Amino acid sequence: MSFTASWRTLLDECDALAEDATLITPFTDKRFRITDVQDPRIVIEFVGSSDSQPLQREQFETLAERIADTGGTFELQRLPPDAEPYAAVLSLHPRYEIDDREGTLTETDEPTTSRLITGASTRSLDEQDDAADRTEPDLDVYADMLLLIDALERHDPTDLEACETPALINLYTLLSDVQRNAGDLRQAVREVLLGRLHHDQPVHGQYGSVQRTSRRNRSLKDDGEVIGVLEEVGIPRERIMAVDREKVDDALDVTDLSESAVYEIEASEYVRKADVDDERKETRLQGLKDQLALSDAPDAEELRQEVAELEQRIEELTEFKPGTEIGSRS
Repeated sequence: MSFTASWRTLLDECDALAEDATLITPFTDKRFRITDVQDPRIVIEFVGSSDSQPLQREQFETLAERIADTGGTFELQRLPPDAEPYAAVLSLHPRYEIDDREGTLTETDEPTTSRLITGASTRSLDEQDDAADRTEPDLDVYADMLLLIDALERHDPTDLEACETPALINLYTLLSDVQRNAGDLRQAVREVLLGRLHHDQPVHGQYGSVQRTSRRNRSLKDDGEVIGVLEEVGIPRERIMAVDREKVDDALDVTDLSESAVYEIEASEYVRKADVDDERKETRLQGLKDQLALSDAPDAEELRQEVAELEQRIEELTEFKPGTEIGSRS
């Protein structure tokens, strides 16, 4: 098929879009709309901006040729700067498809999905009612786990040595954020549970069980009182007196001694999270939500199901039955 025929098909697909139809770029997750369709160009406008950008037919033809030259699969990272919209718009053509996981734009004879993120829903009425009942929790751990799921699907965590350094940095950052925020949520859940569990028997949920228990925490009384009590039963003061680390540090501050004179020092190296690009995370997260909301691709449906299960787990952790029901098990 000549590109002229492909171009006519692409123009027809663009003309058929609803006025509010929104597309998304594959890497930067920028949303845009097609505002005008002309024979030599397709005009787009990014959401939140009034600036228009014409996408020229010649550039689309060049991109199609590069896809053909690479055996039908073109790596998106080879796109020139600011060329992502060309790939997103070309994916509207029934013979071209973007694979987010592989980072490729592929020509195929099979029906394909596109970068269109708004349109009619294909879910059943029951699914739509269920979705309407759900509310997105305003929790940092929820957002970070969505990003972590996306990163784990893009990179094989079972073969970390094969991952590029930027990918490992992304994984480490997200894992750190999930661990910290999950710990905060776990503590909040524990405080609520503590007031609802009244028996020593385990109380069961869908994914596990919990049990109210207690521990003993000890702290020494005043030094003088402790020493006096022990001396009365024959324990000499020298036997219980120990070197106080805080007092040793104070002594080092007023002497010329180095810390190596009183401390055994062993240096070790570790990785520390230095910074988090919250803006980039938010942009990627919004892109994922937009794609999951209305995409019909099988992979998207699978990820949607995983997200739904994640939401359910969070709901089950944060919304418990009254204490009388929890305590009713024996």
